[in-house]
Amino acid sequence: MEVIKLRDEYIKLGQALKAANLVEDGVEAKFAIQDGLVKVNGEVDTRRGRKLYPGDLVTFEGQEIKIDR
Repeated sequence: MEVIKLRDEYIKLGQALKAANLVEDGVEAKFAIQDGLVKVNGEVDTRRGRKLYPGDLVTFEGQEIKIDR
């Protein structure tokens, strides 16, 4: 499980995928999210700008990202 430490109050979903090196760039993140391949806290979320806060868990292609303070 990848852990992303927040520098600000939140991180956007597309940025989190890039920060965890699960996608190459923002375009790949956009398509993965739009295609319903990304889950936030167990539910599919198709909003690239979804704000993630400490405690949120993102799942993509069997990989997990935990958002931490």
